[in-house]
Amino acid sequence: MQALLNTAIKAARKGGDTALRYLNRVADIEVRSKARNEFVTQVDHAAEAAIIDSIRERYPGHGFLAEESGRHAGDECVWIIDPLDGTTNFLHGFPVFSVSIALKVRDQLQVAVVYDPCRQELFTAMRGSGAQLDGRRVRVSARPGLDGALIGTGFPYRSNVEWLPQYMEMLRAVMETTAGVRRPGSAALDLCYVAAGRLDGFWEFGLSVWDIAAGALLIQEAGGIISSLTPGEDPLQTGNVLAGAPKVHDALKSLFMPML
Repeated sequence: MQALLNTAIKAARKGGDTALRYLNRVADIEVRSKARNEFVTQVDHAAEAAIIDSIRERYPGHGFLAEESGRHAGDECVWIIDPLDGTTNFLHGFPVFSVSIALKVRDQLQVAVVYDPCRQELFTAMRGSGAQLDGRRVRVSARPGLDGALIGTGFPYRSNVEWLPQYMEMLRAVMETTAGVRRPGSAALDLCYVAAGRLDGFWEFGLSVWDIAAGALLIQEAGGIISSLTPGEDPLQTGNVLAGAPKVHDALKSLFMPML
């Protein structure tokens, strides 16, 4: 698996470098609306192509599930790619965005890489080998509950707006019971911050599998829990995500249950 991880790291850095080349000239970037409040740029496409080309150079038979180009047929190994998680931030010059790459082998996540090109931070994980930030082992926080916790979230703003009434109840409850709520705008990075103990927990509705896959493995390998806000379902399928250190995750789950 180490060779696969190394390939993912190389590809993520290429994708991140592609984005950075455009960051100081965002006014010249071609932008297209995919849906309400959801945008795609030539940078997304260029970064995704750089990532896929880099992986294919080493593993030509592998499959891909990528945000912009969709599914590419291949063998039992499938790379799940978000080339620019936080496109809206990027378009405003707001320096919070990331590259997210995960590898599924026979439907099980095995490798995860999330790269923050602005901070040049690299989050990595291999199944059974723990989670790392720039080569140093990370763990979720040891916080025993919601008191004093810092919680990340993402606001409903596109296809998930039907959850807005429940979300507003949740937001108020979390604000009243924790130290604070943060919404940076890159779900992949938010999940990494849970894995590294920078956030104690996180929740969001309506994410896509490429937003979640790498972060999910990172959290699990860092000793945390990721589940679906809609009980009994796979968060990678529903996109309705609840994550955190074990006791924080369970406390959030109990807090949210009457609202769902």
